[in-house]
Amino acid sequence: MVWRKGFICKAGMVLALLFVLLGMGISVSEAADEENGLKAFDRLGTFLTDDGWYPTRIEGKYLYKVGFTGDNGDMRCYAQVRVDQEQFIFYAIAPVKVPEAKMSAMAEFLTRANYGLFIGNFEMDFSDGEIRYKSSLDFEGAELSEPLIARAIYPAVNTMDDYLPGIMKVIASDETPEKIIAEIEE
Repeated sequence: MVWRKGFICKAGMVLALLFVLLGMGISVSEAADEENGLKAFDRLGTFLTDDGWYPTRIEGKYLYKVGFTGDNGDMRCYAQVRVDQEQFIFYAIAPVKVPEAKMSAMAEFLTRANYGLFIGNFEMDFSDGEIRYKSSLDFEGAELSEPLIARAIYPAVNTMDDYLPGIMKVIASDETPEKIIAEIEE
């Protein structure tokens, strides 16, 4: 008889939670998605810590800031989980901003670079000249595992590091983006 009281109590609590969620306009599947997203964010923090990234959580967001030192420069990076959408996004930010006079040449350079890339892409913000490399994945209905996290992070930082000398050359010289890309990709 005791087990029935415990079961009835737990079942009542579950039903009460469902009514609260439904009253807030949140469906059961949305609540499950958010739970998966929150677990993914926790797993991301554990991975970054265990892998030596020394993450700093950005308050009020599902976002970590980390740094990376490559062969060609240092970069700021951001690792984000979009909890409700069950998406993981990693950004590697170039350590320089593109001057307005070089934005057209940089846009051509980044477009040429993106054409041959398989995982992720370069982006440039025309309002301030920031360049970033974005790698992302959708883990809807699946666990965001540590191998998946690594397969999104490392291509991003390594690709940014590989192309960073070209980014610097576009900013500092008058060589054509086509020639600079050819030098990097040979």
